[in-house]
Amino acid sequence: MKPLQMVDTKTQYLKIKDDIDAGIFQVLESAAYINGKPVQDFAKNLSAYMGVKHTIPCGNGTDALQIAMMALDLKPGDEVITPSFTYIATTEVIALLRLTPVFVDVDKATFCIDPEAIRKAITPKTKAIVPVHLYGQAANMQEIMAIAKEHNLFVIEDNAQAIGCDYTFSEGTVKKTGTIGTIGTTSFYPSKNLGAFGDGGAMFTNDDALAEKLKMIANHGQKVRYYHDIVGCNSRLDSIQAAILDVKLRHLDEYISARQKAASFYDNAFAGNDSLTVPAIADYSNHVYHQYTLILNEVDRNELSSYLARHNIPSMIYYPVPAHRQKVFDALGGSNYHLPATDWLTERVISLPIHTELDEEQLQYITAHVLNFVNGNKD
Repeated sequence: MKPLQMVDTKTQYLKIKDDIDAGIFQVLESAAYINGKPVQDFAKNLSAYMGVKHTIPCGNGTDALQIAMMALDLKPGDEVITPSFTYIATTEVIALLRLTPVFVDVDKATFCIDPEAIRKAITPKTKAIVPVHLYGQAANMQEIMAIAKEHNLFVIEDNAQAIGCDYTFSEGTVKKTGTIGTIGTTSFYPSKNLGAFGDGGAMFTNDDALAEKLKMIANHGQKVRYYHDIVGCNSRLDSIQAAILDVKLRHLDEYISARQKAASFYDNAFAGNDSLTVPAIADYSNHVYHQYTLILNEVDRNELSSYLARHNIPSMIYYPVPAHRQKVFDALGGSNYHLPATDWLTERVISLPIHTELDEEQLQYITAHVLNFVNGNKD
């Protein structure tokens, strides 16, 4: 059996090596390393895939969130509602811009922000909502957009873990997550479903004026070189990464299908076991499984993780400390927040290997050992 990894990017690369290498070589021959033709081609092709008017590439997913908030002219002290159960990037950019993060709870089943918790958190200072499509599962965007419209709020989708996910509205319209809110953002970190061989990110919008502003901010606030109209930053997707991503984009649906197949194997293996709750799939979307995350019921998570490690099975906890309990937010009184679902989940979630290269032998090995442990065999 091949060694197990949380993500196997090397084997994925080897399957498309010729196309990847050719794309890299073309950039080297052109010597257009910054904002070269591959960047423009990738942006165009990704827009077509996402069904969105504008894709603006940038340096990484965290920059994408920051630039989005800058483009919306949010001011220091403005409140931004966001889940606490997420990676720190979602919330740190709020603090970086001297905005006020307002942490709310998530739905225990989907792991995503709870629309009712959003409603309860809105104040006259609230200006935006940042839903996170966590682990590859969509947040309830129809409800979130209705709340935003009612209160005249911006919506910035953190789509770093769910690119390619389809959201179905009640009337039957289907849109990709990341294209529903005011601005969508994503990350091309190597382990993502659409991952580069380094850092990268992008923003999505259907608003022409907003797209122009996002481009300017990502490029030092300039539209014409050396003429700087607004405060910006330096956040660019380089041409080599764009060439790599453009090749991998052609395989994204195939990659999603492979992840869904692996998740289905896990689901079937764990079905009916009271110690394990498999990931829920909301009735309004599919799931693209950036992570396969179980909820443990009366199972010692640390012991399970150690047991799996002894058998060369990696596992991860995403995330052991929610944002509202991070030291960086002590000054906001984060420890005073009452987010029971978030605290409950952070004590019980564990993620198993999920990627495009998992084979049945590996999946059988993983599931057998998880079941051995939860059924009492801890040798």
